[in-house]
Amino acid sequence: MKIYESREDYLETILILQKKNGMVRSVDVAEYREVSKPSVCHAVAVLQKSGFIRKDKNGFLSLTDAGKKVAEKIYERHLFFTEKLLAIGVSRKTAEQDACRIEHVISEESFTKLKIACIKLK
Repeated sequence: MKIYESREDYLETILILQKKNGMVRSVDVAEYREVSKPSVCHAVAVLQKSGFIRKDKNGFLSLTDAGKKVAEKIYERHLFFTEKLLAIGVSRKTAEQDACRIEHVISEESFTKLKIACIKLK
């Protein structure tokens, strides 16, 4: 199933916030992403319906196995590209923004080859 970039970003955000805070609420996602609460509410509903997240009776969000798989893939790419861009002298702000765009469009094949090439260069 094709998952859209914005939904991947929401999954990645939930993963990051879980690692940082343990528990994640929609308001935390809204604050982190600097978006409105209604935007998060819509995204949460879509991601729940698609089977990527769960919302408990207290309003806490968690990733399903499928959601965690997508989130970890995107987060790994984000960290990789941010690190590489910083290493060649790109400013942190630009590196983060560019990594966020690259992480969604690069194929699995190209990403794997880049990782291997970088390991060989070390």
